[in-house]
Amino acid sequence: MPSRKKIITTFLATLLLFSFVHAEENFSEMSTQELIAIIGFVKESQKTKFEAELKQRIPLMNKDEKKKYEENLKKKKKD
Repeated sequence: MPSRKKIITTFLATLLLFSFVHAEENFSEMSTQELIAIIGFVKESQKTKFEAELKQRIPLMNKDEKKKYEENLKKKKKD
């Protein structure tokens, strides 16, 4: 059974993701964690801006962010 912390984290990530997918975004105002969370869910019309912002952040990512980034890229490629 998943831990309470994992359930809460998943729930909050889902809410965050839902709000980002349905709103016009200024990606520069988002945290790196938020950008990583929405990989694969960005509207086609916003992909260029999203990818440019994410590309700027990659060199600044810490170890955990880079790991999550790579995991989300793999998930996106499978879809």
